Amino acid sequence: MKVFKFGGASVNSIERIQNLASILKEFPGEKIMAVISAMGKTTNALEKVVEAFYNGNRDLAFQLLQQIKHQHAGVAKELLSINYISCEAKLIELFAKAESLINEKAVRSFDHYYDQIVCIGELLSTSIISAYLQEAGIPNHWVDVREFFLTDNNFRDANIDWNTSQSRVKENIVPLFQNSDIVLTQGFIGATKEKESTTLGREGSDYTAAVFANMLDAEQVFIWKDVEAVMNADPKQFPDARPISELNYNEVIEMAYYGAQVIHPKTIKPLQNKNIPLHVKCFLKPELPGTFIHNRSLNTLPAIIVLKEKQLMLQFSTKDFSFIGEHNLIMLYRIFEQLKIRPNLTQNAAISFTAVLDDRPDKIESLVNEASVFFDVQAMKGLSLLTIRHYNDKLFEKLTEGKNILLHQQTPVTVQVLMSEG
Repeated sequence: MKVFKFGGASVNSIERIQNLASILKEFPGEKIMAVISAMGKTTNALEKVVEAFYNGNRDLAFQLLQQIKHQHAGVAKELLSINYISCEAKLIELFAKAESLINEKAVRSFDHYYDQIVCIGELLSTSIISAYLQEAGIPNHWVDVREFFLTDNNFRDANIDWNTSQSRVKENIVPLFQNSDIVLTQGFIGATKEKESTTLGREGSDYTAAVFANMLDAEQVFIWKDVEAVMNADPKQFPDARPISELNYNEVIEMAYYGAQVIHPKTIKPLQNKNIPLHVKCFLKPELPGTFIHNRSLNTLPAIIVLKEKQLMLQFSTKDFSFIGEHNLIMLYRIFEQLKIRPNLTQNAAISFTAVLDDRPDKIESLVNEASVFFDVQAMKGLSLLTIRHYNDKLFEKLTEGKNILLHQQTPVTVQVLMSEG
């Protein structure tokens, strides 16, 4: 049993959906749980529908939804022949539910409506892809993941009820593999006991794949991306970035913590619990080795570079020149939690506390307003936060040359510096 996860970039065009079929054909006779995201930028487009609806602009919401409907109908028409009519009926049903919802008056939270509307992205993509695979000679069984993943009602960041969900998976998913090699479903979504749709938060599709792997005791998980492997730096920022052939779970979690666009820690945990290895592979060049992620120790790793730009430094100082104590930090972190802000770097001094944050004006304004009741707050914008794991002096000097270093934190493995232009 293998679990495959295909992200939005891997299904954002006719050619890439056809390529997905080619990848599956390379695993004849294998039992595969295929977890698939919404196509391309569909989630972003559906978010705009939710915003328009919630702001009372129903006409715009319907207009935006019609654009998404037209796009998916076009993809289905181009890919399908035999199964087009049945697939079209399924798409119409999904859009009808969204249309019915936005025809109502918003009386519940934004996050609730977000999940009810945004969840159709995965249902649309998997309906089309399942029908196409059938026509391409790849039998598969489509299932609605909301029937199996029971969650709480923490909309937009729902928590899975593991015991109930695992029972459902064992009782209903496992038997499907007796008659089909491929079971195909959606990532990112679940449902409450009241059958209201939920989404699982950041990197929800990767997490879905990991949860299925854990519950199905899978041998391996494959996450198919549009890069050749996990890289030691962002190639858009560092053209000489190179692929990393092997990582372990702990290193991936550290990389994610410092802001690298890799696998989210919540995805790693279900795999680590059952020692299930993870392969990050390139769907454009599946012959490349990719990155193998496991639970063993590693002797050597290349320097791993994470550069976060558009950073803001906030310094919170006590108004009476008293020491920053535990009660001060509790107040600040309570505000961080309320606003869902996670500092990227913090540093304590005698009468001040410094936090480095992503510069998001909406949240920063609220943070400053609340914190100013207790602290004097000073801000500095336009900064960059550089993190190097497994660093060496030569590389550090090269990447910080000509910069003003405002903060510097260092351990034997990791160095972090907050910089401004020199």
